[in-house]
Amino acid sequence: MRFDSIHNYYETLIVRELMQCFVEDIRHIDEDYLQDIACIALNMLPARYVRHDVDMAFFLTSEERSEMDAAVTKAVATAKVHVDEQNDAEDRPNTFQQV
Repeated sequence: MRFDSIHNYYETLIVRELMQCFVEDIRHIDEDYLQDIACIALNMLPARYVRHDVDMAFFLTSEERSEMDAAVTKAVATAKVHVDEQNDAEDRPNTFQQV
């Protein structure tokens, strides 16, 4: 049995948000930096597993879609601040504290 088509729908939204946030610099930004932001942002959001993105888009109302987009934007912004602070900090905590 194969499960490789199953993924968290928020992954697609997070990647799209990162590309929009860093559109001018995306090819010059450290990949680890972007992956750190993506992981933290994804951990702030609920998991919404789908086999195909179109399945989720079909069943969402426009209000639900707007709420998801707003949550993604907020999560990426919060994650970016956290990663930037950690990059500047000498003493790095091991966990992310949600506010």
